[in-house]
Amino acid sequence: MEARIIKCSRCRQHSWLPATAKIQHCISCKQELLVNEGQPNDLVCLVRNGNVKNTKTYNHAGSKTIAAWDPFLHMSIKSASFERKPRKRALVCGVSYKKSRCRYRLKGAIIDAKNIKDLLISHLKFPDDCIRLLTDEEKDPTLCPTRENIEKGLRWLVEGSRSRDSLVFYFAGHGLQESESEGDELDGRNEAICPVDFEAKGKIVDNDINSTIVRPLATGVTLHAVIDTCHSATMLDLPYIFDTKDKNWINNQPPSGAYKGTSGGLAICIGACRDDQETVDSSTLSGKTSLTRNFIQQIKNNPTLTYGDLITSVQQNIDEGINEPTGLIACILRTFYRSKLLQDIQLSSSEKFDVYNKEFKL
Repeated sequence: MEARIIKCSRCRQHSWLPATAKIQHCISCKQELLVNEGQPNDLVCLVRNGNVKNTKTYNHAGSKTIAAWDPFLHMSIKSASFERKPRKRALVCGVSYKKSRCRYRLKGAIIDAKNIKDLLISHLKFPDDCIRLLTDEEKDPTLCPTRENIEKGLRWLVEGSRSRDSLVFYFAGHGLQESESEGDELDGRNEAICPVDFEAKGKIVDNDINSTIVRPLATGVTLHAVIDTCHSATMLDLPYIFDTKDKNWINNQPPSGAYKGTSGGLAICIGACRDDQETVDSSTLSGKTSLTRNFIQQIKNNPTLTYGDLITSVQQNIDEGINEPTGLIACILRTFYRSKLLQDIQLSSSEKFDVYNKEFKL
């Protein structure tokens, strides 16, 4: 038989399709592909006994030409990647609220977001064009972290995801709590992230984040979220929270019985603090109490960390950062902002796993 390789015009992924097929769908984004005999630049492989024997292409005149033998294509059909390679994709948001009232402004959020992007590219092998960075210093209005753009970004993050894909959602900015009456929260309060235009357009609550990027996760897809905000422990509304003191998982499933898990995939969230805690700007105390900066440092220094190692070492660094600085300014900060400096790093997940044996991988 013959198999044809077609590049999708939407997602640019290649699909292997039977050469006799007239209509097929992209294996990545599901767009309909029109397969016409003699399509310019189509590559056709002749398959015998499960092996690729030779290839032929269609030139722009529509006539067949035999291509040179390609050792890359001389492999079994099963290993010839009818399925696309695992994909890495990230949505990274840093919001400084520089045009908002002074009390909302943050100095470190944009720097943190850019540092996360650099980490993803340089140490975790994320392609630059698979990372969407939203900050409020961007001139392109589509890259400003408005509510609309963040919600679009969340949908983009999971769109077309398949088994073995690795997805990352990072948010640095303000997090708030608000009362809820649907019985979805054990403490009766929703958590929410604040886009740059939250005063006019509203917040993005945890229920919506869960339904957008957690619930659609298919089997084999892994999502990691790092939320560097106040009240961030359950920002993804995941069913389980890890208790670092008792070293076990606590049930966080809603009293209402609403399903907060995935569609077979795995979602993991690292939050800067408990839902009842607040945090300070990452620029405070030279960033020594910042989740993001300590997270980046640990990943760079220890590439084979387990999840338990990661949250333990980040927590230790934050605790040391609170007590280490000396001098008048540090003393004042500890005196008046101690409640905000004290933060307990939170790990939550869509399913239980061995925190101290499972290696942290993005």
